[in-house]
Amino acid sequence: MAMKKTWRMLYVTLGVFLWVSAFPAAGARAADQVRIGAIYPMTGPAASTGAEMTDAITLAVDIINGKYDLDLPLARTKGLPNLKGATIKVIFADHQGKPDIGQAEAERMITTEKVAALMGCYYSSVTTTASIAAERHKIPFLNPESTDPKLTERGFRYFFRTTPFDDPFAENFFQFLNDMKKQKKVKVDSVAIVHENTSFGMGVAVAEKKYAGKYGYKVAADIMYAEKGTSFVSEVQKLRASGADVVMPASYTADAILYMKTFKDLRYMPQAILAMDAGYIAEDYRKTLGKDGEYVLSREVWALDLAKKKPMIAKVNEIYKKRFGRDMNGNSARSFTGMMVLADAINRAGSTNPEKIRETLEKYILSGDKMIMPWDGVAFDAKTHQNTKGRGIIVQLIDGQFHTVWPFELASRDVIWPIPAWDKR
Repeated sequence: MAMKKTWRMLYVTLGVFLWVSAFPAAGARAADQVRIGAIYPMTGPAASTGAEMTDAITLAVDIINGKYDLDLPLARTKGLPNLKGATIKVIFADHQGKPDIGQAEAERMITTEKVAALMGCYYSSVTTTASIAAERHKIPFLNPESTDPKLTERGFRYFFRTTPFDDPFAENFFQFLNDMKKQKKVKVDSVAIVHENTSFGMGVAVAEKKYAGKYGYKVAADIMYAEKGTSFVSEVQKLRASGADVVMPASYTADAILYMKTFKDLRYMPQAILAMDAGYIAEDYRKTLGKDGEYVLSREVWALDLAKKKPMIAKVNEIYKKRFGRDMNGNSARSFTGMMVLADAINRAGSTNPEKIRETLEKYILSGDKMIMPWDGVAFDAKTHQNTKGRGIIVQLIDGQFHTVWPFELASRDVIWPIPAWDKR
């Protein structure tokens, strides 16, 4: 009788062991594949930008899972060595530019797809809601592209951002204007701010007004408009009436294109247009407007001409262009970098346990020579989880290419100022 009882207990124990092995918890998942959720705009007005970013993430994963002669984290080994060569599998989701869909997709990724971490979402408004879901489920969320200052002011424990954000970018604008006055002898006293009405545009406006005051520039107009507009005639007439020397727009792609078309229709052009990235550096902006989109200045975090001083930029861009048929830009470079950092952190953690990944990100340091960005590196602020080593540049679109024009020591060509009038192009 005692022998039968012993065998029964052994069978039960073996059964439990086999069941646990077959259905591990997400944090203890067998490390042959690490699942990461990536939520981006794949349809809607920013679909083309979404494609640039998801392509960049796909390339980063190929480099991590394969073997490349690149001085990037995990490039020279196959998979994640600290997880026995586990590979990264990205599950993409489309938020359509809508915050409620982004949050729902984040919930689905966590509860159904059992991802170890999330990344995304480009739109600051979507990043806001999606990261709330991640915080509630205690899943790490790495944001490579959204720049609303408030995202890292919420006290979230699981949210980390690699890109510089709108506050330092806005200060860069006025430092650039001061340098232009000092070194190029231009006369600039006033700016007009025009921005869309989501968290991205409103955050930009707050930062720009703050630094306009700090650096002594008059804000001649502050115009907020409803995103995805169908006509901007009224707004452009207000810009003209303001008499501002420089216009500072914050718009996604479709709006940026429509603004430039309206500028041309109304024959309006200030001394300079100094854009907060987003739609003004998108591939669709260049393709749709052609010469009419030129001479715009934009803050950026990356430019292809920086390869002259950082050859690895050209190497990675060559692989990207060969595979996807176009050059990288600031958006895709940031997404690529975000994926590399997140995978590197998971490897350093040696685990897919969300808490261990979070703890590793808090201590994470990557030097600037191990990345394609012109940054000093990546290290997250202990309180906000904002990368403290990023920085911005200013580029100008000339002859179909973005050229670095500031800081002057990084410039690949002189800035064209003022923008030529429409009848002199």
